[in-house]
Amino acid sequence: MKHTALYLRVSTEAQADEGYSLAAQAEKLEAYCRMKGIPAFRRYVDGGFSGSNLSRPAMAELVETIRGGAVERVVVYKLDRLSRSQKDTLYLIEDVFLPHGVDFVSIGENIDTGSPYGRAMIGILSAFAQLERENIFLRTRMGMVERVKQGLWPGGGKVPFGYDYDAGSGILVPNGDADTVREIYERYLAGQSTGRIARELGLKYEHLVRQILTRESNTGVIVYRGERYPGRHTPLVDRETFERAQRRLRKPDKPRAAPGGKLLSGLLVCGHCGAKMRYQKWGGAGDRLVCYSRDKSKPHLVHDANCPNRGVMAREVEAVVRRDLCRLAAAPAPRRARAGTADDCRRALGQVQRKLRRLYELYAEAEDDTLRETIERLKRDRARAARALHEAQQAEAQQDDGAARAALQTIGASWDKLDADARQTLVRACVERIVLQNDKIEVFYTIENAKEQVV
Repeated sequence: MKHTALYLRVSTEAQADEGYSLAAQAEKLEAYCRMKGIPAFRRYVDGGFSGSNLSRPAMAELVETIRGGAVERVVVYKLDRLSRSQKDTLYLIEDVFLPHGVDFVSIGENIDTGSPYGRAMIGILSAFAQLERENIFLRTRMGMVERVKQGLWPGGGKVPFGYDYDAGSGILVPNGDADTVREIYERYLAGQSTGRIARELGLKYEHLVRQILTRESNTGVIVYRGERYPGRHTPLVDRETFERAQRRLRKPDKPRAAPGGKLLSGLLVCGHCGAKMRYQKWGGAGDRLVCYSRDKSKPHLVHDANCPNRGVMAREVEAVVRRDLCRLAAAPAPRRARAGTADDCRRALGQVQRKLRRLYELYAEAEDDTLRETIERLKRDRARAARALHEAQQAEAQQDDGAARAALQTIGASWDKLDADARQTLVRACVERIVLQNDKIEVFYTIENAKEQVV
């Protein structure tokens, strides 16, 4: 036996609206059925679902029941309860209701698809329902943009780690985790890995450390829909610290040493064949640094089966590295070039290049002496912008030296007090790789212009 389907829907935002509450809709729909003498009806209720699409459980059940031939008509309180999308409304009526002989009734608009007039009105009213939905969305977005322009937190989503949201003032307020955020930047720029930072600071995931490091809100900025706005909240780190962290994140990670590993593990390269080198126990004399090509314990690391590198005692290389680090620590730091940020220079260069492309297009259409002169001037501007970008990139590289040079100060002062992990962290902050070729030791540093060869 067929029945009349009473479809009820409220979105989360409309729950408190008396005119749209589920109870109010049910009362009006059942009164309609009694007035029309409809004995068999059934409710299909979607509570807390938006009308912007058809992904609703009760709607899916209703469509399935209609296709099964058990529904005579569908009754709603208002058209927008069925859907706020013109496309979805017409789909339901034209492709689901009418092909299965199901009439559609909207009490609020006095529409009944049993008549030609009612079917014509459906297209008109559903268009207005979609227009209203798009206007609400546009007003909400414009209001949110205006909010962030005033430096207020947009709300929604998770509040950044290290902050609480003060709903009264509309801004972020540093909380008890703010010091943890600052320590994460400090440890990372000192050379620690994100995994080690997470373990030692008791954070659940290593990924959380990376999220914190890349979160621009930590500098007092609000990023909304790809645009940056100055926020009213207190920064947890300065801009230079944040940029240094981003540059390090963009660099490939250095090889990791195993926990409790040796001082130079992962940094050693054979000067003959280019294979990695490792520590090997050498009787009572201590450890010897041997090339994997000669060791043969890991065939996939062999570069030259006949490598002549006979290796060197580890304590000799470690002593050389520490001695040279002390020399660098005592040397004065080079003066840093003054330049704009690389991002600013990159934007300026792009702007000049876009202007040049437009001028070339105009010149191709009509050769003109004035255009040619302007092109030559812009080419000079482009060369200056390219030089400025190069200088800015060099300045940023010098800024990156800061963490390594800060680590150097620890060498002479407290080296003997550090444990093995702390010594490894310090060396990795300063050393990029160590190339060994029999008795020749070549150390490459992360510090610009610092390179030493020892024979």
